[in-house]
Amino acid sequence: APTTEAAGGEAACGLMLAEEDARVEELWQGMSEDQLRDQVRRYEQALKKLARELTAKGCTIDTNLVDFAAVHSSGAASNDDEVLGNVEDLDPSEWQVPSQCIPVHTNVTLFDWRKLSDVMQFDVIMMAPPWQLATHNPTRGVALGYSQLTDTHITSLPVPQLQKDGGFLFVWVINAKYKFTLDLFKEWGYELVDEIVWVKLTVNRRLAKSHGFYLQHAKEVCLVARKGACDPEGTKSSVASDIIFAERRGQSQKPEEIYEIIEELVPDGRYLEIFGRKNNLRDYWVTVGNEVTGTGMPPEDVEATKEGGNIHGAVYGAANNNNK
Repeated sequence: APTTEAAGGEAACGLMLAEEDARVEELWQGMSEDQLRDQVRRYEQALKKLARELTAKGCTIDTNLVDFAAVHSSGAASNDDEVLGNVEDLDPSEWQVPSQCIPVHTNVTLFDWRKLSDVMQFDVIMMAPPWQLATHNPTRGVALGYSQLTDTHITSLPVPQLQKDGGFLFVWVINAKYKFTLDLFKEWGYELVDEIVWVKLTVNRRLAKSHGFYLQHAKEVCLVARKGACDPEGTKSSVASDIIFAERRGQSQKPEEIYEIIEELVPDGRYLEIFGRKNNLRDYWVTVGNEVTGTGMPPEDVEATKEGGNIHGAVYGAANNNNK
């Protein structure tokens, strides 16, 4: 039987561990998603280091606890910035384009949309425009990692010509562009019929809060509009919830569930995504954008930037009256 001194030591140790757990839990609660990911990476690296040391000494390790594929790798340096399952982490040469998708690598403001509309009319179009933010910080666009388009350039997109009456249009909006988008629907001949809210979660299933002027934002809204009075042929009703709970992923990457909802709403339809990136490519979708390959800008943008030129339609920083 343990002595009184040993029992007291065990109790004290247990109390210290409990206090440590509480302190760590409090610390983690105050961390951002990026900080949490960094902590997880450090933990995994520590496990792998310990596993290598124990394996070298002939100890047996429970393979359910350690990723031995990583432990016994050829020694290649790991990328501490990688997030498991994020296609943005893949080298473009390793990126396998879905076999049944159609990526179109182009500047959407210069693309000949008429050629596309002549050969295809789409049942569903989805887009997440790179909205120009009304901020006075001239580096805001650069910090976001992508150029922005003015309201004028977005309005000039020939979306109505890409759909017959009955097509659905899904548009991801920010708060500052909510009314603009409703007005745009009216100008284009669409009627608002629904909306979908994406509640963003961290890897720990907590709200993934981000910047906001008055409140911290933890959601995105996708407005759903219809052209004309009828639905696309084969449209189903009451197919899914209008709320998506899903992890925040790569830059501007929308949740997988939005594609599933669209494909369930209009089965075997013709689908188009505008402003898509390589992480948006999906079988049976046409995806148009200047980042669909992950290998750089389309030729027309490369040519435009030579000798200090600007990409057509692209702006950075604060909106102004001349750009609206």
